[in-house]
Amino acid sequence: MYAIVKTGGKQYRVEQGQSLLVERLPGSSEGDTVALQPLLAVDGEKLVDGDEISKVTVQAKVVSHERGPKLRVVKFKPKRGYKRRTGHRQDLTRLEVTQIKVAARRAAASKAADSEAGAGAGAGAEAPAAPGAVAEGAAEPKAAPKPAARGQAQGRGRD
Repeated sequence: MYAIVKTGGKQYRVEQGQSLLVERLPGSSEGDTVALQPLLAVDGEKLVDGDEISKVTVQAKVVSHERGPKLRVVKFKPKRGYKRRTGHRQDLTRLEVTQIKVAARRAAASKAADSEAGAGAGAGAEAPAAPGAVAEGAAEPKAAPKPAARGQAQGRGRD
């Protein structure tokens, strides 16, 4: 099972037990447990995304806070005597994914009970139509006429 999570403006593919470096998580100390925001989860053939993603939880433990490698930035403009050299080290957090969990859906038994209760109460009645649906035998609404081109609508077409 794996999940795609979002943190620090980036997306990562994570599995349980995996260690990864993400941008510094403020307010967390070593040993804390953090919840990562899942975007997608895959468990074998089962794919969870969209509205059902709220059922997925991804937990990770903060292992340490680190700094990335030094990056050198050099600016140079020839024939002008302009040279600049700067550097940068990114603050990072090392996480270990401890749990990827998909909450169980409603039990099939409770779905069957709901459908039996609905069928027993209104066995002779039809189900209400979906909003925007056209009833059988009703004429379909006509589309509104398109407005004429600007010059033609005002009578100033080319003659």
